[in-house]
Amino acid sequence: MDKSESVKDIFTVKPIRMCDMIKSWFLEKHYAHRIPSISYLFGLYDKENILQGVCSFGMPPNYIEMNAWKPFNLLELNRLIVNDGLQKNSLSFFVSQSLFFIEKPKVIISYSDLRQGHHGYIYQATNWIYTGIGGEGQNIYIMKNGTERHQRHEVDIDMKLVDRIEKTKGKARYYFFRANKTDKKKLMSLLRFPIHQYPKGDNKRYDTSFKPAVQGILF
Repeated sequence: MDKSESVKDIFTVKPIRMCDMIKSWFLEKHYAHRIPSISYLFGLYDKENILQGVCSFGMPPNYIEMNAWKPFNLLELNRLIVNDGLQKNSLSFFVSQSLFFIEKPKVIISYSDLRQGHHGYIYQATNWIYTGIGGEGQNIYIMKNGTERHQRHEVDIDMKLVDRIEKTKGKARYYFFRANKTDKKKLMSLLRFPIHQYPKGDNKRYDTSFKPAVQGILF
């Protein structure tokens, strides 16, 4: 891969279908090790049509948040997973192109997990609205197999399989309005949180070296 080339010359973003072959991107490559709710799924392809990343959007688990935006629909960008060593600006290109495929009007929410050392620089680069920290002090169940379960899944957790319980530090909360100018004004009036300056800090990278078996075209 020639890193002197523009990301637009190297990569293409396409809607893809969910299938058994792509599950390893979620279950093995992402630190959460589970498949979220998925309404939209996109792939980042290089010039050889090799899959280099996946980005998914789905229904948020927070019903209070969903109700707050009615009559507009809310989606969550819940996974952004790419292979290591990609061209600079590949992530921002991937996110912006994925958003382009989503029908207007939509409110998109996403979170950066501070506990994982993420500050949301990709959302900052693509002009999302930052509204501070949410979800502090909730339980996170660290399972004996290394996976994590959130407090909202408590009723389904077998406590015999829990290794320890940690408290959340909270997540940086970002919004993006996929809408025309008129709807954006309406959406700004529905924003429940004050807008803050973007947070800064050293990001910690998690291990994304796992190579999924599927690399071909999945659309």
